[in-house]
Amino acid sequence: MEFDSAALVDFMDEAWQATANWATSPQFYAQIGAIGCAVLLAFLLAAVIRRSVPIFTREPVGNRFSGVTSFFYRLRVFVFPLLNIFFLEIAITLGDSIWQQAWLIRLAQSAAVIFLIYTVASKFVRNRGVKTLLTWLGMPIATLHVFGLLDDVTAFLDGISLTAGDIRISAYALIRTLIFGAVLFWLGRISNTAGKQAIRSRESMDIGTREVFAKLFEIALFVVIFLLLLQIMGINLTALAVFGGALGVGLGFGLQQIASNFVSGIIILLDRSIAIGDHVELEDGRSGTLRELNMRFGVLETYDGKDIVVPNEQFITTSYTNWTHKNIKQRYPLEFQVAYSTDLDLLFENIRQLCAEHPKVISGDDLPIEERPDAEIAGFGDNGIDILVEFWMEGVDDGPNRVGADLLHAIWRSIQENGMEIPYPQREVRILNENFLKP
Repeated sequence: MEFDSAALVDFMDEAWQATANWATSPQFYAQIGAIGCAVLLAFLLAAVIRRSVPIFTREPVGNRFSGVTSFFYRLRVFVFPLLNIFFLEIAITLGDSIWQQAWLIRLAQSAAVIFLIYTVASKFVRNRGVKTLLTWLGMPIATLHVFGLLDDVTAFLDGISLTAGDIRISAYALIRTLIFGAVLFWLGRISNTAGKQAIRSRESMDIGTREVFAKLFEIALFVVIFLLLLQIMGINLTALAVFGGALGVGLGFGLQQIASNFVSGIIILLDRSIAIGDHVELEDGRSGTLRELNMRFGVLETYDGKDIVVPNEQFITTSYTNWTHKNIKQRYPLEFQVAYSTDLDLLFENIRQLCAEHPKVISGDDLPIEERPDAEIAGFGDNGIDILVEFWMEGVDDGPNRVGADLLHAIWRSIQENGMEIPYPQREVRILNENFLKP
């Protein structure tokens, strides 16, 4: 086929003439003016909103709701793009009714949508995967929408499908699930962080109740996201409910212990029987400070650097001793013996003074008599007098609070300085028949 250069020149001349005529038409300038007015109104109104709305004026610092308010403060960058899209939509409506055309305004609105997606990806999204998804999928989709090719591309991708019985999986469904799934989980992560921080900042509730509501909020949020994702995938939730019921019965038997620990964790957090920082002693004698309390187990940290993992069910079904839950003050005894020749009045006075001088022993004349350091006779032994020393302190006498060892050392030194003795077992052997031993 012979190339007709003259026809091509005529076509280009006609196209140029049509473009020039349209570019000089009143409809063209009217749409340009409508776009300029929409952008200007959006810019001015966005500036007013950012200056007048308190949450947009300055970034919160040191506020107990700083996480939530900081999240809304960061939304100020979307005020102008959203207002721009809104006013351009109004301009499109006016253009269709007055000039019977508004395709240039629609082109500007599509460009505004692309700018909004770019703003989200560059200034708001910190997750690298979501940012990549918005950059390489969100902006191309918006570009296809600008040129009116999105429906054709969607129909083409929907035609690439795989059918197995009543189930039909298309390339369009997979891409749609991938996009909306990533966006949903990203929004869920942001909402989870902001919601849990808001719950934990409620100082009117104790820490256990706050942790319960934070965990329940997290679970409820991801259940909602999962259900929304199933709806996007086109899965029938009725059939899923029947399958889930059967699966739940099976898992109920297999995961009974895990479920029991989970429910026990919720009960512990609600009834406040133990809390973080309590010193707990189990039935078998093991003890430690409660460092973590999860939904399945608690962690006791011992003073020798070991962690004891205790299932939550054990805190419900067995007995244990909580040393510091309601009252961190504890009373401890010390027992030792002195010789029968000891001046007890001097000994008791020295012991009470030594106990009162220790920085971690509770003492003072303003205390009730039963809370002051005391020394008394506990009994009379075979080798000496049994002495009982009692003192009160805040915390547990172990680890960094080795008060008992300090007092025993001080008492031993006082006994030595005052010429007293700590007896040791002595036996006197008397031979009644001396002739029996002679050869």
